[in-house]
Amino acid sequence: MSRFSQATIAGAGIGLRSTHYQDILNDKAAVPWFEVLSENYFGDGGLPLHYLEQVRSDYPVTLHGVGMSLGSTDPLDFSYLARLKQLAEQIEPAWISDHLAWISAGNRYVHDLLPLPYTEEALNHFAERLLQVQDFLGCRLLIENPSSYLSYRKTDMTEWEFLQELVDKTDCDILFDVNNVYVSGTNHGFDPIEYLHALPVGRVKEIHLAGYQKHDNYLFDTHGFRVHPPVWELYRATIEHLGPVPTLIEWDNDIPPFEKLVDEAGMAQKVLDEIA
Repeated sequence: MSRFSQATIAGAGIGLRSTHYQDILNDKAAVPWFEVLSENYFGDGGLPLHYLEQVRSDYPVTLHGVGMSLGSTDPLDFSYLARLKQLAEQIEPAWISDHLAWISAGNRYVHDLLPLPYTEEALNHFAERLLQVQDFLGCRLLIENPSSYLSYRKTDMTEWEFLQELVDKTDCDILFDVNNVYVSGTNHGFDPIEYLHALPVGRVKEIHLAGYQKHDNYLFDTHGFRVHPPVWELYRATIEHLGPVPTLIEWDNDIPPFEKLVDEAGMAQKVLDEIA
């Protein structure tokens, strides 16, 4: 549980995007909660933080980041973590999340979430760093499964076994991205249902849904389309197995009008209502 807020997150939320500030604030949108991209609000003051504070006054929010690089061998960036902690203290999110991934090497950053080798060594390394971050922030983090396109020759376990062990070692929670597991399962040839049923029930606190792009021999996670039918099918199976976990519609590229996102969230809410 977050030490920053006791706000209750439930139902199908939407990612907060600057193009939608006025839709949200002027119309008091009937959306139960918003997910905030942490790094977009690290500045000292300014319009983004001004609008976020207004949104936060009416809606519960969560913080979702891409910058921790927990899987990297670079030292943890405590200046980044200090900015994140300051933001969390200011807006009081229900929780904070990041990814089972790395984004930096030799202090050079890439604009992608790169997968880990699923080995005991990588598990211990990731767990140690995650424990340091949780101690620094004073809260339990949610860790999200990535989408991936290549795998390592050296591996000791599956991704879902890695996540299970990580929960045991660090007491973290899970952000289960249904689209990501469908994309990775298609690309690597594993069964997403097997992944789903291996998750520790009760430790999945949030679900993500998004759209992918189909190429000749792989799927590419773009977050730029509506959720595809097979992902909706997997989402229904997920809710049947895990219960009505709060769900977010992610749409990061070619961001559509706000009404389209509300419609997509409504489809997720319908599944939650039918199965609850």
